[in-house]
Amino acid sequence: MEEKSTLAMLFDMSFTEFVTTRVIRFLFIIGIFLGGVGTLSAIARAFHSGFFRGLIVLILSPLLFLLYVLISRIWCEIVMVVFRIAENTSRLVEQGKKSA
Repeated sequence: MEEKSTLAMLFDMSFTEFVTTRVIRFLFIIGIFLGGVGTLSAIARAFHSGFFRGLIVLILSPLLFLLYVLISRIWCEIVMVVFRIAENTSRLVEQGKKSA
């Protein structure tokens, strides 16, 4: 089976190969970026509602950021597990056809 480019796979209507396994790193980077934006937004909202609340959120913001990144990582891993299960299942089917 020849290796297709990501762009060719994107417009492949047979869905025999998965694009997600190639772009998952980029999606994780987007998740990290959105975690940073979410953390900065939480800090800004907290300072807008009061100085002491803002100070508390500022102190806790590294934990908030790590929580955002952890959730993003877990979702990416769940997606990858599902796609790897699909790939391994198709390999098992091919092996079963060869042995039959």
